[in-house]
Amino acid sequence: MSQKQIMLVIYGLMAGMFLSSLDQTIVGTAIRTIGDDLHGLDQQAWVTTAYLITSTIATPIYGKLSDIFGRRPLYIFSITVFILGSLLSSFSTSMYMLAAFRAFQGIGAGGLMSLPLAIMGDMLAPRERAKYQGYFLAVFGVSSVIGPLVGGLFAGTHTIAWIAGWRWVFLVNVPIGIIALAMVIAFLHLPRFNHNKHVRVDWWGATAVVLALVPLLMVAEQGRVWGWTSAASLACFGIGVVGIVAFIIIESRMGRDAIIPLSIFRSRVFSMATVLGALVGFGMFGAMMTLPLYLQIVMGMSPTESGFATLPMIGGLMVASIVSGQIIARTGRYRQFPIIGTAFVVLGFLDLTFITADTRFVYIAGGMVLIGLGLGQLMQSLVLASQNSVAPTDMGVATSSATFFRQIGGTLGTAILLSVLFASMTGNIRTAMQDKDTLTDALDAAMTPAVAQAPQNAGAMRQIWTPIVTPIEDGVQAQLDQAAAQATSHAPNEAAKQVILQQVAAQAGATVKDGRIVVDYSNDAQRRAIVDKTVPTVLDGLAGDGSGTSTSGDVSTSDTSFLNGADARLTRPFLVGFTKSAVSIYWVGMSVLLIAFVLTWFFKVPELRMHSALQEQANRAAANAEETAAGAGPTTDDGSTR
Repeated sequence: MSQKQIMLVIYGLMAGMFLSSLDQTIVGTAIRTIGDDLHGLDQQAWVTTAYLITSTIATPIYGKLSDIFGRRPLYIFSITVFILGSLLSSFSTSMYMLAAFRAFQGIGAGGLMSLPLAIMGDMLAPRERAKYQGYFLAVFGVSSVIGPLVGGLFAGTHTIAWIAGWRWVFLVNVPIGIIALAMVIAFLHLPRFNHNKHVRVDWWGATAVVLALVPLLMVAEQGRVWGWTSAASLACFGIGVVGIVAFIIIESRMGRDAIIPLSIFRSRVFSMATVLGALVGFGMFGAMMTLPLYLQIVMGMSPTESGFATLPMIGGLMVASIVSGQIIARTGRYRQFPIIGTAFVVLGFLDLTFITADTRFVYIAGGMVLIGLGLGQLMQSLVLASQNSVAPTDMGVATSSATFFRQIGGTLGTAILLSVLFASMTGNIRTAMQDKDTLTDALDAAMTPAVAQAPQNAGAMRQIWTPIVTPIEDGVQAQLDQAAAQATSHAPNEAAKQVILQQVAAQAGATVKDGRIVVDYSNDAQRRAIVDKTVPTVLDGLAGDGSGTSTSGDVSTSDTSFLNGADARLTRPFLVGFTKSAVSIYWVGMSVLLIAFVLTWFFKVPELRMHSALQEQANRAAANAEETAAGAGPTTDDGSTR
């Protein structure tokens, strides 16, 4: 292919990549606003998981079908489905409806994720790809900058053209997708060398993939709600196992026509790259999903600000990708990058395990830079190893399979770790409230009329403190009424009764108002006396001994909008509890990446090919033609004759 042809194809690929990468950054920035508006932030994992399930399942199917029918028609189909899914998502009225439409959108995303890598492998030799890496990094970088800005703008705007602002998060994909589709149709033209290939599509294998993955991913998301040993969970486990067994049997019988030919796993390089990709996906996707939530919920950033706050990670990724790509292009060596890359990601997650509700952003940015530097080295090297471990005719299968297993890891990581995050939040919030100083300050604020009645604190009071404060105030008033009744039961006249009430009120640190002893909660001394007296009782109740007042152990996590602008003393337990839950996720992510780091030392990568996959197929076709003319049998993929 000429330089001009290569560049035109790259333009088409860049258009599709821009569409998918922009969607991810926009939705990731706006998801909290979407969840709050649809009253289902704790159902966020359904939206994310549904998209990942379908995109994961579709990935190997796209790879195999593109090997048979060509990359171009499959890429056009994937963009079209993605556009339609975006349009449908904008009409969602609940998080479950949004999850369904995002699942449809994910069918298109599966092609956008895997086909560009396969096409690059087709037309460029491995060492040449580094020369063009900058173009794709530029697309990724631009979308990473524009995405948070656009997502934050839409999420932060009530309505745009009489349509809720967050719905434009999905509508914006329609015009961009149409432009990308036009560019792909105009520029993406690749030669083919398998026109006469016998077509046998592995639809039974595709069905088995669905049967295996959907129930397992569903139980990963809903297991904490159903109960891990409930009938629904056990049914999902059983169906998933049956699907896995059926998939293995079907693929073994389909041979090279299988969606994922089992023969490619005979390569130790491909198998190791697959395992590493799955581990990286599990730890990376699951743990990193909490970063935007932490920035918005704990640090109080807007969606736009949280998007821009992730730029240190994007910058680290771009720098590492460019530098590692240039080194690979000049030396042909890349074994060191999986080792160094996993080490950087482990250090990044280790850095994040030390965050608290008071951590400064500079510290968090340091962890994000380390993660970005690690990912920039990992992604390219694992794909190169997978592509170089198989025959050129299996480029689509190898690329999509590598992406498939990385996405499985990412989908499981997102579903499981976000489930753990929200499942542990209630307990961690309760634990945070058991800090005496935190509880004392919060109760003092919640009992202050000016604070409790402020509009910006209404949500925090309703969600956390009213269930605690109301019983306390009612109990205190009941005790005062009882003491007043006993003291004045023998008063000879009204004047004597008032004198007695004043004496009792003085002893109780209260006030007489309208013939009744009451606590003036706007009086600092009176309020503080009640707070100091009731804090031990509330602490006992939070500790679970049953002697305390009703607590906020069941704080809802489906809508966090009440945190916006609320008094910091009222929201402190929620922020501390969320942070502790996020830290537990970072520990899990670090542990998984640490396993990957150990495995990279046993990862022996193959030498990089000198020619692109299409060039090797062209050379083989020419050799076959010459041998046929000479009377010899044509060569096979391994160079033997038949």
